[in-house]
Amino acid sequence: MNIKGIIFNPEFTFKVSRSGGAGGQNVNKVSTKVELDFDVVNSQLLDEEQKQIILNKLTNKISKEGILQIISQTERNQLGNKEIVIKKFYELIQKCFVVQKKRRPTKPSKSAKEKRLTTKKRDGEIKKMRKKDW
Repeated sequence: MNIKGIIFNPEFTFKVSRSGGAGGQNVNKVSTKVELDFDVVNSQLLDEEQKQIILNKLTNKISKEGILQIISQTERNQLGNKEIVIKKFYELIQKCFVVQKKRRPTKPSKSAKEKRLTTKKRDGEIKKMRKKDW
């Protein structure tokens, strides 16, 4: 499942609006907030298996209609926020397809077991010595 070579730009839909929060005179008249919408369900670049992986792993960011939404409003200009949104999108998609190694349970070594038992014995002896009637 290699996604590196695929360019999704033709399937992006951008929406711009005014950013929230404090920002002075410019914030009230310039639309710098950028929202990227990507239709995962109807994407022609992804196969069904890839779509299912994305839908399962990014459920919090995907709407009921199957649209992945990413928002950025950190930069003071629209172009900067657009670049950030595209970068976030590719990072999210890349993380979806990283397969984690399966954990193999290990057993403690013989020396580790012996060390644990000797320290338990020693601690028990110390506690015994604390009693008045030993």
